[in-house]
Amino acid sequence: MSQYQAVKGTRDVFPEEAAQWKYVEGIVHSLASLYGFSEIRTPVFEYTELFQRGIGSTTDIVGKEMFTFLPDPKGRSLTLRPEMTAGVMRAALQKNLLSMAPVHKLYYISELFRKERPQAGRQRQFSQFGAELIGVSSPAAVAEVMTLMMQVFESLGLHGLKLRVNTLGGTEDRLRYREALQGYFAPFRDVLDEASKERLEKNPLRILDSKNPDIQEIVAGAPRLYDYLNAAAVEDFEKVLFYLGERGIVYEIDHRLVRGLDYYCNTAFEVTSSELGAQDAIGGGGRYDGLARELGSSSDVPASGFAVGIERLLMTMEKQGLFAAFDHRGPMVYVIVQNQELSDHGLQVAYRLRKGGIMTEIDLAARSMKAQMREANRIKASYALFIGASEVETGLYALKNLVTSEQTTISLETVLERLSEPVAKELLKS
Repeated sequence: MSQYQAVKGTRDVFPEEAAQWKYVEGIVHSLASLYGFSEIRTPVFEYTELFQRGIGSTTDIVGKEMFTFLPDPKGRSLTLRPEMTAGVMRAALQKNLLSMAPVHKLYYISELFRKERPQAGRQRQFSQFGAELIGVSSPAAVAEVMTLMMQVFESLGLHGLKLRVNTLGGTEDRLRYREALQGYFAPFRDVLDEASKERLEKNPLRILDSKNPDIQEIVAGAPRLYDYLNAAAVEDFEKVLFYLGERGIVYEIDHRLVRGLDYYCNTAFEVTSSELGAQDAIGGGGRYDGLARELGSSSDVPASGFAVGIERLLMTMEKQGLFAAFDHRGPMVYVIVQNQELSDHGLQVAYRLRKGGIMTEIDLAARSMKAQMREANRIKASYALFIGASEVETGLYALKNLVTSEQTTISLETVLERLSEPVAKELLKS
């Protein structure tokens, strides 16, 4: 056993689990493309002020959770990215994407970092997939990113998820509501926890997001933001709900939902799973028209998006038994040699199969034929190709289907023809 262990809050992903990750990522890539989103990849670290300005100095992420390290040669502080939206918007502004086209649809699958207390579904290094629709934030645009997110869940077979939606209104709406919240919570200052007392002065909306059970009764009595909205904000929200209803997407309105980042406006949403316990959020997002201005743009840039935690998603899928029937097949062919004198020939056969695009494995540990067969079954190979002296002499090989146990004798050229995609998949189904 090594004297070194993985850093606390990080974990290794081994091949069997990696196959599940690849499956989820494949669904994301496929559906994102279907909706016209293109992939973006941004640096793992950014200048610290990007997140301070973009996420908000009153958020827990900026205040407590960022991995900030020694400055660059010019003395500017750097931070491992704790979320993706600020970085994606920075990249869009830096590239001046909106001068090339009025709307950009971007998605990502990325590693993120937060200095949190490690627990189930919450690691210090974690992964998210998400999408950002930049250049328009109409109800149709917001509904589109929500629909993409929900279709990913549906395609993965997830059930029992709860989609909660709310509207945060515009800037003036929130200013009126902020004053109302400060007036409401002020008499309870002595019983509020320290975090809520701090939020009362800086951003009282964040008190609504408190998970402290001791103040939930107080929070429940707070005035609703919805009652402070102007007519345009109400109409905008109702149109988003109309689109969700038209598409058969079940939702519930949660007037306490504010999300954890300061840049959200108008529609905000979150998806939770009862399978995850207290940390039940799988993903969420909303509209953030003012983020670009916070990052130095001369004007607001309409935008909306979402992010989903992949670890929590996988935990939910596991608990719902969605991987029980997940058949991770190994290589298409396992080349088995009768004795080690034939290993050079076997290696050449394996090479030819791989050159032909067929996933192939061969023993490199000089094991017996019986041990090779056990290994082929262990790694779930689809076929075994046997090589003995007569096979070398005649050029005809015994090919055994390890799914159906059917065996035939054919040439290597025929093997290449039969096991090429998509023919091999159909053979395995039969």
